[in-house]
Amino acid sequence: MTGPEARRRRAVLVTVCTALMAVIASVSGLNVAQPDLAVTFGVSQGTVLWMINAYTLTLAALLLPLGAVGDRLGRKPVLVAGLVVFGVAGVVAAFAPSAEVMVAARLLSGVGAAMIMPVTLAVITSTFPEEERGQAIGVWTGVAGGGGILGMFLSAVLVDLVSWRWLFALPVTLALAALVMTLRSVPDSRETTRHPFDTAGALTSVVAVFGLVFALQEGPERGWTAPPTLAALATGVAAAVGFVILEARRRDAALLDVRLFGRRPLAAGSVTLLVVFGVQAGIFVVLFPFFQAVLGWSGLLSTLAFMPMAVLMMLASALAPRLSVRVGPRATMATGTLLAGAGLALMALLVSVDGGYPSVLPGMLAMGVGMGLSMTPSTEAITSTLPQERQGVASALNDVTRELGTALGVALLGAVLTAGYRGAVESRLDGVPPEAADAARQGVANALGAADDAGPAAQELVRAAREAFVEGWQGAMWAGVAVMTVLFVAVLVLGPRRPVPPPGPTPANDTDLVDATA
Repeated sequence: MTGPEARRRRAVLVTVCTALMAVIASVSGLNVAQPDLAVTFGVSQGTVLWMINAYTLTLAALLLPLGAVGDRLGRKPVLVAGLVVFGVAGVVAAFAPSAEVMVAARLLSGVGAAMIMPVTLAVITSTFPEEERGQAIGVWTGVAGGGGILGMFLSAVLVDLVSWRWLFALPVTLALAALVMTLRSVPDSRETTRHPFDTAGALTSVVAVFGLVFALQEGPERGWTAPPTLAALATGVAAAVGFVILEARRRDAALLDVRLFGRRPLAAGSVTLLVVFGVQAGIFVVLFPFFQAVLGWSGLLSTLAFMPMAVLMMLASALAPRLSVRVGPRATMATGTLLAGAGLALMALLVSVDGGYPSVLPGMLAMGVGMGLSMTPSTEAITSTLPQERQGVASALNDVTRELGTALGVALLGAVLTAGYRGAVESRLDGVPPEAADAARQGVANALGAADDAGPAAQELVRAAREAFVEGWQGAMWAGVAVMTVLFVAVLVLGPRRPVPPPGPTPANDTDLVDATA
């Protein structure tokens, strides 16, 4: 490997990670500005949530088809176009005069992000030789995992110091920098195929992912039995079944050859990413109210509290490829899963109202290391299973799995926490005025808000709400431990024993799907 070639590949890695950071920072950035958005536009919390969710819904739904478009039209031009669309949409959102313009800008940002995200990983797999690919993917997964936390922290700083409109300065600046570097450094690569684009599969995948993610996002807000939630869930499931049937029939011309899920590396990698990102997202939902409502911290300080976990996650992601070479990807994934589960158990056992941040920090650190170790070999297992000419689709599959896992984790652990809190707070409300008690049943933040009107029972109400939240928290942590235990067993059964060999041509028949890692 000569000097100029090494520098060129480093420049490519820096470029795609910068582009990825822009996309990841926009996923969580608006979460820290929800009250400001409601006041600025004079809208309800539901409308504010649409400003946030419109981006993730569009991103998740378009990943697979736009990843395939990048494979066909060329990854560099699609990346350039995505960065331009994303940057323009960010500028429009920053100056949005109304809620309608904001939602439209967020939808457009999602389109640009769906063009960027799958291409970034596909560029890595098509540019780096096999012996360097794992390390590059480790850096990419570190940015994907820890970048959201860093984005939230910087967003919280901007909201506190300036205004929510400055939230878009970071992703737009990153997109602009990535655009300049892409034009200078990123080589183009594309798929050559005689098959027409799988339009039916693309449309079906969009409906399936949109319906499922919409149901998971809206279920906690609207109710799981609300007509819109049930309709979205039914549509998503039906479209997903139709997609599998359609793709199985199209075989070589399919957008995604579903027969590849018969390979253990792809199955293990997909399941691991689904669960790990689901648990990570669910933990964020649980930790934020703990920091703010139980410990009384500001949004900025609460976000800063995540940084040790994010740093360890990124370091472990970079370390994972070397560990995989030494002990094998299955052992690395299993170790990461075990550490993440142990972190959840530590938080469940040690957390208390009076214990504060030190009671959750050891568990957070163990989770950061565990998730970092499990994400990189899982991502590499997915990208290595699909053929070289389908790396945009492979990257998109990786990203869709992350988005579905995130939505599922937030819905599951959030529901466990809410149910646990409501069950625990009821027995602690004796002597509390009826109106304040009714508020406390709605949530810990509501209880703290009602404490001023609770008279002599104010201190008792605050203590009851915080203790009930911790009890609900413990239930959510143990639910996460149960999920990670199942994942640990699945990794031991399905995980690849050795690094997955480089992908060859798309298999032409079922006999080509014999697991080479068994």
